[in-house]
Amino acid sequence: MTPEIVFSLANLLALAGWIVLIVLPRRQSIRLVIGIAVSLLAALYSWLVFDHFKPANLQNFRSLAGVSTLFQNTSMLLAGWVHYLAFDLMVGTWIKNNAYKLRIHYGFVLPCLVLTFLLGPLGLLIYLVIRSLITKRYFTENF
Repeated sequence: MTPEIVFSLANLLALAGWIVLIVLPRRQSIRLVIGIAVSLLAALYSWLVFDHFKPANLQNFRSLAGVSTLFQNTSMLLAGWVHYLAFDLMVGTWIKNNAYKLRIHYGFVLPCLVLTFLLGPLGLLIYLVIRSLITKRYFTENF
């Protein structure tokens, strides 16, 4: 399977997870679907890293130029992308669950989920600010 095909399949899997997370109401079955999607992305990431990462590459994490060199390898670039897909979906799941637990209206949460899907940490930051303003708990609840 080519890296392009793996990239496309990983994107479809993540997109399916995000659609379920955003569109479907809160049900126990959602956790199963998203758990499977995140687990498959994590397994794909692990396979890419174990298959293509060499111990000598550890030194590349010391500088931006080194990371850039590491990502010149298509398989490692793909691993990095799958890493983003898995973690962003996990963060989106946490946001939705945390907001439900704290009874934050979904109208406030939906833009945060969309931003987390598109821009990762920006969506999380906006959720944390909204959560702090609504609950007045300022990072003391369920991190």
